[in-house]
Amino acid sequence: MGDDVKHLVTSAFDLPEHLSPKADPKLIADDERHFATIERTLERTIADLTDRLDAARRAPGGLGRAAMDRDMEVHRLSARLRTLRRFGLDLCLGRIVSADDPEPVYIGRLGLTDDEGRRLLIDWRSPAAEPFFAATHANPMGLVSRRRYRWTRGRISDYWDEVFTADGVEGHAALDDQSAFIASLGANRSARMRDVLGTIQADQDAIIRAGSRGALVVDGGPGTGKTVVALHRTAHLLYSDPRLGHRRGGVLFVGPHQPYLAYVSDVLPSLGEEGVRICTLRDLVPEGATARTETDPEVARLKSSADLVKAVDEAVKFYEQPPTRGMTVTTDWADIRVSADDWAEAFDALEPGTPHNEAREQLLEELVTILVERNDDDDVPPALLRRSLLRNAELVRALGRAWPLLEATDIVADLWTVPAYLRKCAPWLAIDDIRKLQREDAHAWTVCDLPLLDAARRRLGDPEAARRRRRRRAAVAVERERMSHVIHDILEADDDGEGAVTMLRGRDLQDSLIDDAALPGTEADPLAGPFAHIVVDEAQELTDAEWQMLLLRCPSRSFTIVGDRAQARHGFTESWRDRLERVGFDQVALASLSINYRTPEEVMAEAEPVIRAALPDANVPTSIRASGVPVVHGSVSELDAILDAWLAEHADGVACVIGGPALPATPRVRSLTPQLAKGLEFDLVVLVDPERFGTGIEGAVDRYVAMTRATQRLVVLTST
Repeated sequence: MGDDVKHLVTSAFDLPEHLSPKADPKLIADDERHFATIERTLERTIADLTDRLDAARRAPGGLGRAAMDRDMEVHRLSARLRTLRRFGLDLCLGRIVSADDPEPVYIGRLGLTDDEGRRLLIDWRSPAAEPFFAATHANPMGLVSRRRYRWTRGRISDYWDEVFTADGVEGHAALDDQSAFIASLGANRSARMRDVLGTIQADQDAIIRAGSRGALVVDGGPGTGKTVVALHRTAHLLYSDPRLGHRRGGVLFVGPHQPYLAYVSDVLPSLGEEGVRICTLRDLVPEGATARTETDPEVARLKSSADLVKAVDEAVKFYEQPPTRGMTVTTDWADIRVSADDWAEAFDALEPGTPHNEAREQLLEELVTILVERNDDDDVPPALLRRSLLRNAELVRALGRAWPLLEATDIVADLWTVPAYLRKCAPWLAIDDIRKLQREDAHAWTVCDLPLLDAARRRLGDPEAARRRRRRRAAVAVERERMSHVIHDILEADDDGEGAVTMLRGRDLQDSLIDDAALPGTEADPLAGPFAHIVVDEAQELTDAEWQMLLLRCPSRSFTIVGDRAQARHGFTESWRDRLERVGFDQVALASLSINYRTPEEVMAEAEPVIRAALPDANVPTSIRASGVPVVHGSVSELDAILDAWLAEHADGVACVIGGPALPATPRVRSLTPQLAKGLEFDLVVLVDPERFGTGIEGAVDRYVAMTRATQRLVVLTST
């Protein structure tokens, strides 16, 4: 095989005996040579990156922008090193051969180039790699053949060849069934989702590579790969769309619950992206950590309205009324009259959209400016008068009454305890509705309160923001003074007083020399946004009010929205377009997934009647594989024996008991409610008394979701 292959201590291929025909050197010799070159290049690349990282870490930290640039370089080198060390040869996903060029093109998780500039791996997100995922027999996109690898512990345990022309067979392909693809679908699960780059299908790839303008809805039933598409689309957008880079807003990924976040947390780093913010809706608001579920469905319905979220603005406006009576304030020089018109003029001068608490200082500045400009006493220096008024206790107290500092929790709590206040802020509510929304403990937050708390916090802003701005202005002044002295010394040392050095006299250039990054700034909430793009999984569950939380964080309305209307616990009778346009989206595109890659036919045969009984038009996907294992029905008393037998029979994989008593957590057995199982998948699923999950649409959806978590085996147990 040549010197290149000798470099590989062990062959990259580890095919089982029954696949020995695929080990024919005529089929894999080219791959072996290429992998040998990749291995050598990886060794050199890792060594080079390690040296560069060590040098970057040893370099002086510097200040401001220099420190930031150094930290970013350390982060970039560290992230690439982690990926290269993590995967080794299995960076390679497969290869394609085009009709125009007989040389195979290898597709990788990352791009890789050898010392001579020859491209060894094409990054999977690049346009050149698109045919690897998107080519079909109906549209081969210029391909002759395609090969996908199945990697197991760093070596190829199977590969799957497809040919698109008669020429593609000749000495290039091992034709069999779709072994690598089908086997990967039924492979054992683990505690964390694995990315499935090697088996992305054409329907999924088209969605992954779609543009980021507007909202793209990915609608699909269980097992269609919605979450896989959402995660891989996130990585692709960050690679391909310069508008979405971290410095331009970045991407927020919103999942349904914490077990889901833990499950998918490893996927994006494995795709080379570590800067995406991942959270649940609860994480967007501090009160979300302890908020309980709203037990009254009617109260939940009322609070789900986007109109009630908008009522927060009226609730704050209640505290933004200019005084209707004038006053006199005393200064060191004279008494100053402040009329109601002065207050009204200052209120009108506020910049629109300024958060309430942050506008307080602006209001005082405007009022003082009005009073100073009106003063006609030449004996009173304007600067001293301004300073005196800004510190005047009477004026500050009057400001506190006219424009008080407010807390978001107090605003929302008052809505639930002062009926007249709620009536004023939401006049469309019926008297009975206002009565239902009142509660004894105003601060006993529920999940339904979170959108209102979020809206209130955004409307009010940070009361400390003004203090930080003052600190920053003071720091800029000090830095400008220091820079002025430095420039003065440089100009004094310039003999002829000509040339580029004289440009330093300009204020604009002097200001540009001030390092903004070194000055005190605002400690921003990392989940506050604005984000350039937001991805939402299990989006069918979001209320109109919850959509407002996300829309406020993405002014561009650039979203990937993933969900299944048939999995909405509280029903979803309208279309995606109708719902999204109602809550504020103006550009909505729809993509549908209808092939179930995860759930075996045997499981779907039992699950489909469950959901169709409640939702006859449910989008139930078609399974493409059978496990050969029938659904088992039994008694709850058999639970322990079933789990013990399965664990003894399977060295790998994860089981989940849904709906039963809480079990001690182990790495291989989970115990979850139907709601917390949503978005996850397990080799074995045991449903305990599924008829107790509830009635109506909610109960049917919970049973359907729970049943379709199974990738290999489903057991249904009932109490005797």
